[in-house]
Amino acid sequence: MLVWLFLFIFVFMWYYKEQIIDCLEKIPISAIGFIYKITKLDDYKFYIGKKQIYTNRRTKITQKEKLETGNNRKKFKIVTKESDWLTYNSSCLELKKEIKELGEGRFIKEILEFCFDKRDLNYKEVRWQFLLEVLEKNTYNGNILNRFFREKET
Repeated sequence: MLVWLFLFIFVFMWYYKEQIIDCLEKIPISAIGFIYKITKLDDYKFYIGKKQIYTNRRTKITQKEKLETGNNRKKFKIVTKESDWLTYNSSCLELKKEIKELGEGRFIKEILEFCFDKRDLNYKEVRWQFLLEVLEKNTYNGNILNRFFREKET
């Protein structure tokens, strides 16, 4: 357990079931994304989010490609490539600011669950947010699905 805490403090990597996930080979083959939790070690304030491992981009087909395939009608193709999941620190501006100010060593990045399609990814993010009560506890999450919001402090 002490070694585990030591790793958390000095290595700002993704962890899943006490293992470092630092390359695609350590991710289940058909996974398209994951649900994550980033926790600040000082006060255990956390953020729950989702991240896709691959991104799909629409790019123009070059003239050379059109000649090679013999298809002159298509103008675009879908290109899949690895996302920035390895260095990703969340979409939460408050959390990103604190990571920059306090340093990466004060936070833990852990993968809660891998997902195997987009519908699953969306559902499980919301499920984890409700399970961990992100709107009631001290978290960086201010809302869920932009429909359910933290109570305003009076």
